[in-house]
Amino acid sequence: MCGIFCLLSVSPTQFEWDKTVHEHLKRRGPNLSQDLTVGGTNPCYQCLFSAHVLHMRGLLTPQPVQDKTGNVLLWNGEIFGGLPVMTEENDTAVVSQRLSSCSSPSEILSVLSTLRGPWGFVYYQKAGDYLWFGRDFLGRRSLLWKFDAEVSALTLTSVAAHSSGPAPSAWHEVPAAGVYRIDLKVVTEAGAVTFEIYPWAHGGNDLVSSCNQTILESVPNGCTAVMNQPGLTLTAPVCPLNRAIPKSLHKEEIHPNTHSCVKDLEQLLASKEKSDETKRLIDFLSEAVRRRVQSLPFRVQDNSPVSNDHASIAILFSGGLDSMILAALADRHIPAHQPIDLLNVAFKLQVPKKQKESAKKLVKHKNKPQESKTDGADSQTSSPFDVPDRVTGRAGLKELQDLNPDRRWNFVEINVTKEELQETRQERICHLVHPLDTVLDDSIGCAVWFAARGAGFITEDSDQRPFTSSAKVILTGIGADEQLAGYSRHRVRFMMSGYEGLIQELAMELSRIPSRNLGRDDRVIGDHGKEARFPYLDEDVVSYLNSLPVWEKADLSLPRGVGEKLLLRLAAKQLGLGQSAVLPKRAMQFGSRIAKMEDNREKASDKCTRLLTE
Repeated sequence: MCGIFCLLSVSPTQFEWDKTVHEHLKRRGPNLSQDLTVGGTNPCYQCLFSAHVLHMRGLLTPQPVQDKTGNVLLWNGEIFGGLPVMTEENDTAVVSQRLSSCSSPSEILSVLSTLRGPWGFVYYQKAGDYLWFGRDFLGRRSLLWKFDAEVSALTLTSVAAHSSGPAPSAWHEVPAAGVYRIDLKVVTEAGAVTFEIYPWAHGGNDLVSSCNQTILESVPNGCTAVMNQPGLTLTAPVCPLNRAIPKSLHKEEIHPNTHSCVKDLEQLLASKEKSDETKRLIDFLSEAVRRRVQSLPFRVQDNSPVSNDHASIAILFSGGLDSMILAALADRHIPAHQPIDLLNVAFKLQVPKKQKESAKKLVKHKNKPQESKTDGADSQTSSPFDVPDRVTGRAGLKELQDLNPDRRWNFVEINVTKEELQETRQERICHLVHPLDTVLDDSIGCAVWFAARGAGFITEDSDQRPFTSSAKVILTGIGADEQLAGYSRHRVRFMMSGYEGLIQELAMELSRIPSRNLGRDDRVIGDHGKEARFPYLDEDVVSYLNSLPVWEKADLSLPRGVGEKLLLRLAAKQLGLGQSAVLPKRAMQFGSRIAKMEDNREKASDKCTRLLTE
């Protein structure tokens, strides 16, 4: 993974880039930083490329990569399939070599279409004076753009900086609707920037209309986006969503308050068809996890085994269904002597006024020991960090220990106070979440940042000691709810509009996940010099789930804790997990209790004033 930056200037004006942006980029890529400037004399333009590398595989490869003919590549990605990358090879070098051999747009699109894994890139094609850039189909790597009309400069970057003041931000996320090409000769002559769009397409079904709408909403002021003249497209790496609706709908009685239990799943697995579907999902997910936990830095100087404490892999861990399955599958593919870090974040619960008053009374009447002991029992035994995700996290840890008692599971308790939250938000997190700006972005961005930092405590033999995760790779469960109807809004839509409405909701979920979640989470986790990996968004997993009719993935006539993400719950049962298989969905902002720290009257979609810099 890397922090990448490109500044295209089509005027002679000197343009200085924000030092805050530079610092953010360096934190993303702590292993090597390098700048490179290229330009054309006729036409006159200048491109400043800056790259900051987090070394993840093969030999450490400096970026920007410039080949013998003058092409330049900035690459922020991981190749997990489609293009062969040997163990000792670096994927940046492999992509650079393949792109260097391309002489036409269709050849470049062919290379990009084969890639499997997350990526964001900027590529300067010297022959013809072209600048290409874009993100993968699912938008799993951040790329932002901004155009400064005063100095005729376009900026592309992995991460930006939030500027103070009431003026609206000029930064936008580059839509993951396709890739883009700028003809630098035309730009220089016209004095204005025009992007050619090369959209993703499913076979013969192009996505031009939806692409146009998505892109037009994000195009920087002063720029223009047009479809490429030959009508070339990229081949989407996943199959289209199955929109089939059953001919005969059996209206089952819905029991929303019925208690769900593991026996419900056992009964469903008795069906061979359901059991086979579940096994196939496990196979796809297991392979997705394997690719992500075994594609680790190639150790040239250090061939010694990982120490007892130091893990290579960490998981954002709540003890809920999604993270438990990731942990169980990671256990299959990580050597037994290596630990796995389970990162569990909690925000300090605020003591209610009544409880504070009770505590004062206890102090005042401390000469009554019997009464004092009874009233103060809870405060002595519970911690203000015993939030719901901490409770389910400990229960999940016990399940994993039962599953593999020989594995060292580092359950990292990450505790955050209101004071630390407020200070870090202003100093760092507001810049990383930007240009997103809602209350929900604030809550999740902050929770993920502290979790990914991995600084907390682990408990050994009833003793707590400070611990900081050393893992460079962090697995996250994002994508499971969006594909398997895990949110409460999916149940509401199903109740109102049946399967047709649910399918429309799921299609929308997957199309907007790049702009709502993935860029933000990549920026937040990358700030620690760590890489986010998303097994539920592996192309093969998405294709398999897209191929299934919706009623095979979820049955929302069944109660909470069973019906939503039904197929994944069955997978958990087949993997040997227990009560975690039937835990109802709980959003991270509520499970970690960060939502309780601030204004409870806010809506998730409100603009968050706390993200404004002072």
